[in-house]
Amino acid sequence: MSKIKHVLGISGGKDSAALAIYLNSKYPEIDFVYYFCDTGKELDETYQLVENLEIYLGKRITKLTAKEPMQAGQNPFDFYYNAYRGYLPSSQARWCTKKMKIEPFEEFVGNNPVVSYVGIRGDEDREGYISRKSNIQTIFPFRKNIWSEDVMNKVLDNENITVIAELYSKQLTSSALNRVIKVVLEPYEIDTNYKDVTKLNLKEKLNNLLNCGVPAFNKVVFNFLKSTNYPLAKEEDYALLDNEDVLVRDDIFRVLEESGVGIPGYYEKKVYEINGEKGEYARSRSGCYFCFFQQKIEWIWLYEQHLELYKKAMKYEDKKEGFTWNSNQESLKDLTHPNRMKQIKMEHLQRIGKEKSAKSKFLIDILDDTEDKGCIACFI
Repeated sequence: MSKIKHVLGISGGKDSAALAIYLNSKYPEIDFVYYFCDTGKELDETYQLVENLEIYLGKRITKLTAKEPMQAGQNPFDFYYNAYRGYLPSSQARWCTKKMKIEPFEEFVGNNPVVSYVGIRGDEDREGYISRKSNIQTIFPFRKNIWSEDVMNKVLDNENITVIAELYSKQLTSSALNRVIKVVLEPYEIDTNYKDVTKLNLKEKLNNLLNCGVPAFNKVVFNFLKSTNYPLAKEEDYALLDNEDVLVRDDIFRVLEESGVGIPGYYEKKVYEINGEKGEYARSRSGCYFCFFQQKIEWIWLYEQHLELYKKAMKYEDKKEGFTWNSNQESLKDLTHPNRMKQIKMEHLQRIGKEKSAKSKFLIDILDDTEDKGCIACFI
């Protein structure tokens, strides 16, 4: 491989951990650099996962804290909390993501060409964080389409139809080429009224091309990048071009279990009982123990499984009048009122009842389980 740095962020969740294991096994020729953005407010289970991964990978996972200099032993979150004069982060103002994840990551990689690997699964319909720095390119190995949205917008631009057709002609011959060219030559249209379903949109065109052959599509994109400033433009070849694997949720758990690294402890389902009925709850994402994207049942889980952390989260609310970690302004103190806890559990039981047909045996399937949902940069 060239001088490009290949980096992979460990979030503390299942998907990034499985990605590290998967890539380490399948592409040993790539010298991956692993890092973990430590907010200082993670669960103990998160730190245990990082330790387990270091043992499995046989490599150190670099722990990033903050771009600004801090005193020895100073907690990153509290450092910025004080710097912002007691202004706590929320879903509307996520300085935690910017200051403790994005900035440390971009400082860590510097200005050299970097390929960043992100564990968004093949059964997820979302995009991950894409850096604004031109020297950082994002790849999604678990998906059928490994390329980021910004790359696709350039490759599939209608102005590049002729270029893409020419690149395909160098990859394929005979009937296979004729089939692909028909797809390539059809321009996509943007339906500003969102009503005309007869128009071909960019996503449909992308899927049609992928269905004509993933390796060929990857090689066309890779060769197209030669005319750009993306980091992979500097490579003569790229190991993932022939990859056709698509990993979904069940695959992630299988990878973690078979490797011996294990599933992060906070995914382990715990039993609760209410009105004679039994339910199970767990955490559905990695991140700070007071993450404001948690569901209410997860706050109850934290209260009953990690009471000391719940009390610490309450102290932050007490310091800021009118602030609550929940977007609906319900305080953590109110959440733990016996009647309110009972109501939350009953609502959770009802939701579980509607999801009994879920295929996977894991509780994560019956939660709103997109890892770090709403915080697209929390993978790092």
